[in-house]
Amino acid sequence: MPASRTVNARLTSLFVSHQPEDSLVSPRNAAHRLDDDAVLAGLGYKPVLARRMGPFGNFAISFNVISILSGCMTLYGFGLNTGGPAVIMWGWAGVGLMVLLLGMSLAEVTSVYPASGGLYYMANRLGGPRWAWVTGWLNLLGLLGAIAGIDYGAALFTGAFASLQWGFTPTPEKTMMIFAAILLLHAVLNVLGVRLVNFLNGVSVWWHLLGVAVIVGTLTLAPVQHRSVDFVFTHFNNGTGFSNGLYVTALGLLLAQYTFCGYDASSHLSEETTQAQISAPKGIVRSIWVSWIAGFILLAGLTFAIQDYAGTQSSATGVPPAQIFLDVLGPTSAKYLLLIVIVAQLFCGNAETAAASRMVFAFSRDEGIPFASTWRKVSTRTKTPVRAVWLSAGAALVLALPSLYSPTAYAAVTAINVIGITPAYAIPVYLRLRAGDKFQPGPWNLGRWSKPVGWTAVAWVIFVTALFCLPQVSPITPDSFNYAGVALFAVLVLAWVLWLTRGRRHYKIPTLGSTAEHTALAEDVV
Repeated sequence: MPASRTVNARLTSLFVSHQPEDSLVSPRNAAHRLDDDAVLAGLGYKPVLARRMGPFGNFAISFNVISILSGCMTLYGFGLNTGGPAVIMWGWAGVGLMVLLLGMSLAEVTSVYPASGGLYYMANRLGGPRWAWVTGWLNLLGLLGAIAGIDYGAALFTGAFASLQWGFTPTPEKTMMIFAAILLLHAVLNVLGVRLVNFLNGVSVWWHLLGVAVIVGTLTLAPVQHRSVDFVFTHFNNGTGFSNGLYVTALGLLLAQYTFCGYDASSHLSEETTQAQISAPKGIVRSIWVSWIAGFILLAGLTFAIQDYAGTQSSATGVPPAQIFLDVLGPTSAKYLLLIVIVAQLFCGNAETAAASRMVFAFSRDEGIPFASTWRKVSTRTKTPVRAVWLSAGAALVLALPSLYSPTAYAAVTAINVIGITPAYAIPVYLRLRAGDKFQPGPWNLGRWSKPVGWTAVAWVIFVTALFCLPQVSPITPDSFNYAGVALFAVLVLAWVLWLTRGRRHYKIPTLGSTAEHTALAEDVV
């Protein structure tokens, strides 16, 4: 081979320019490097975070963020009202399949770019800084909305438990205080270091799986009447006020789509994971299919056990699954099952705080957030982005404050999470598809299935993003209005304004490859 061709090949494998058409080549070498720090240096970053997470820990972070005991339980009442059992069960099956396709496509890109920046970093390498800027702000909105949604849901369940145990009245103000305490707990746990987070994530996986087994087993074996198979899989209930059954069915998909969010956590924690080019993609895909199976079992167990449909919807506890526990088991056993759910939700919120803080850290590292020099600082003792953790928790608190005044604000927060983070998942996948054969896949890839799977996933994201901006309740009033679309528009405007005033001058990801590598290659060019 001529020397010039050899040099060109080496240049291609080491770095990519900031021009979109040149940023389509994998930074790995032909041997699929698994020297993690070398891979990260090849992506342009100096390793500063502690790499103490193995493949199981990386899977655990995404599995815990998805958290079927958080998403399924928190929005179960929404599902009962918006389509009922038929939409809950078949919607979970269908949405889970589409999310698995999207996750596989995202995993393929993650294998090439295992960096804490995750989605926006991929978008920059594949499409340029403007694509990255929009992706970063959508991802950030979705992650912060997820913390708010998860921890506020945990506060609601904690209030329900306190109501059963001590006669506590869960007013909006008291729920907000519980929510703030949970945020504080998660911030403190994350500040203590990734080793503790990794340990808690490992415990959480088994807590979730055993928790589902205990809940479903207890509800199934309880000596009460159970619903028929026909009811569980075909009964349709419409309490939305809309007359179009197809529209209501589509709205009911929010339960599943909201739950299947956050699996990009494996990507955000990749700089703290060993063999990240393989571990992070596998973490994404495994977290989805394990959650898909376990979630279906959980939802079926709950639905078979419904005793009084209307009473479950209007439960005095404010939490329909808690009413199912009460009706089937009585107050004492119901409290134990509620504790299982609450602890799982706390695990979930802690994992989400870890993922969001890494996104804040990475985006600040590339000057994507105002006061970036503050948020990108890493503790010299724990190798943790402490200030990014506190910012994530504080922003989540602000997002949930409207719940003090509006009964529909929590639903809006969950929708913000979905419509913020789901489009951000699709952008790197779309850009990879646009690149065509110029994109060189990493060690984990879909092979010839990459394009059909990817285009199906992108089409799904377009559909579901439009869907969740639509009204969810009729008549439409200030209290029932779906503010998710407004929030999406607001963050896009914010991103545009920040791009004009700051981003185009300051935001910049590093050039791939080290200075020494570039110098050595330049000396070879004759």
